[in-house]
This record gives sequence, structure tokens and C-alpha cells, in this order.
Amino acid sequence: MITLENLGFQYSKKAPAPLFKDLNLKLERGNIYGLLGLNGAGKTSLLKIMSGQLFRTAGEADVIGFDPGSRKPEMLREIFYVPEEFYLPRMKAETYLKLNTVYYPRFDREKFEEYCTTFQLDTSLNISDFSFGQKKKFLLAFGLASQATLLILDEPTNGLDIPSKTQFRKTVASALTKERSFIISTHQVRDMENLFDPLVILHEGKIVLNRTMGELSSRISMENSFTEPVLSENILYTEKVPGGWCTLRADSSPENETTLDLEVLFNAVIYFPQEINALFEEVKS
Repeated sequence: MITLENLGFQYSKKAPAPLFKDLNLKLERGNIYGLLGLNGAGKTSLLKIMSGQLFRTAGEADVIGFDPGSRKPEMLREIFYVPEEFYLPRMKAETYLKLNTVYYPRFDREKFEEYCTTFQLDTSLNISDFSFGQKKKFLLAFGLASQATLLILDEPTNGLDIPSKTQFRKTVASALTKERSFIISTHQVRDMENLFDPLVILHEGKIVLNRTMGELSSRISMENSFTEPVLSENILYTEKVPGGWCTLRADSSPENETTLDLEVLFNAVIYFPQEINALFEEVKS
């Protein structure tokens, strides 16, 4: 679905260093990808390159069969992007639909109304009068109903209350099909547990992890203890958490069915990317 090879990107020739250099990434259909990274890692820039809003300076890119830099209408109608910050004009939902559904030939009006009901949106109001969270839910409802092949969400749970976050997870999961993929970039990792699969981590201009949760849990176990664990060969990472310590261990035993804490896993990958990825190289060999 998406293939990036040796991708490079630099905001300007005067920039001290490129944001991306020789970045490689492959994403398949039928998945909800979680894109994580530190502040300033370039997550939003990467999403904009994929959707044709920024233009790579090196390498190759294929997004659903198109070069995203070409911005062909045939590609753009298959992508819906919900940015972290956005503007909605002062108009009724019906007017918004008339102006924008023409760009998405498979738009499902019945599904849109269903999503709006789920999100408790009063579409008789001017959409500019919605709260920030309601605006996000409106755009999400439109994006899901667009039937676009690729839905890109940048910090989608910002501005949502706790019940809305729960509804968001359920709605996104139910809208996934084998022909669609969603990419969700967020710092709110706790909001997305049990939704992301696979997990992609961007760090220092590279993709340092791109693994399914099944792959990760088959090679890594996680345990909590009240006391700091004694270091041993199979310990990958330890972190002080409320009430004690959380430890990641290399564990390929068949009975390993540990649920991984995404925040702790993220920190482990950021600090020890080579050690984490080496676990999977062992499987190949």
C-alpha cells in the first residue's frame, strides 16, 4: 500500500541537517498503524509527505500505486487526512457535504449519518460552532464515510473526553476493512492501547521499529515488580513506574502471552533500538 525507499526530506537548503535521510517504510492494507515518536521527530512531516502535502527531496515513494508528489486526483480521492490543527468554515453540515463529497466518489451518506449519531453530533448547527472535540468527531465521521483507502489521523484524540475516546476506538476499529488502512500519529499512547497493530516508531530520521503486536509479544515479555529487578542477560529494559518497576525481557517461550505497555515499549525502543530489533533478526537466522 505504501512503500518509502531511501526517503529524504529537508525543509530548506539552509537547514543544518535533513529531517529524513534514507528512511525506509512499508505499510500494508488492512491495518491500523500506530505512528509514535518524540516531539520533533517528524511524524507530521512524514504523514504530509505520504499524502502529497510535502515533497520529498530524495528517494522513492509509492502510495496506493501513485507518487504522492504528483498529487493526482485519482490518488487524492483515496486519502483522507485529519490534521492536528484545522479550520472548519461557518456553514451547515449539509453545505459542507455538498462541497466536499464530490471529491470522494464512494462517499456513504448513510454511514456518515450513522457516525454522527454515534458521536452525538447535531448536524443542524453550523459546524464552526462545534467544540474542538466535536469538530474532530465531525471530520472523523466524514473521513470514515468517504470510504477512502487511506485514512490519516494526526493526534485524533486531542480535545476528546474519556467517553469520546472510547467511542473513537470502537468506531475506528469497526470501520477497518481488508482494503483500507489507517495511520494514527499520537502522543496519547494510553488512548490507543488495543487499537494499534502494527506499531511504527520514528526516531532520529529513521524508522526504528515496524512490527505487529503479535511479533512483539512473541519475543518480549513484560512484568511488574515492587522492587528493582536484578540485571540479567534477558532483561532488555527496566523503568520505574508508580508502585514499583516494569521490566521488559527477551522471551520466546510459547506460553508468553504478555500484554505490552506501549509507553514502556516505546521508551525501550527509543533507548535500545538495535537490541530490540536484534530479537527478530535471531528469528530470521
